[in-house]
Amino acid sequence: MTQSGPIFDGPPPRATVRERSASVAKAGVSFGSALAIAISWSEHHSILWAIVHGFFSWLYVLYYAITRA
Repeated sequence: MTQSGPIFDGPPPRATVRERSASVAKAGVSFGSALAIAISWSEHHSILWAIVHGFFSWLYVLYYAITRA
């Protein structure tokens, strides 16, 4: 019988703190963009503004929260 893949004895390798932080940051940016686009679309009904607000994502979300409070 032959092995078709690599053999790894021991626990699986864990992601470093930097790798985990990068994946959390990417998730936050994605969520911020989606939130900004959704808010923009509900307010302006414009694809152009949704793209602009998605690009600035968290800045628009903060602006919206401050001006609507």
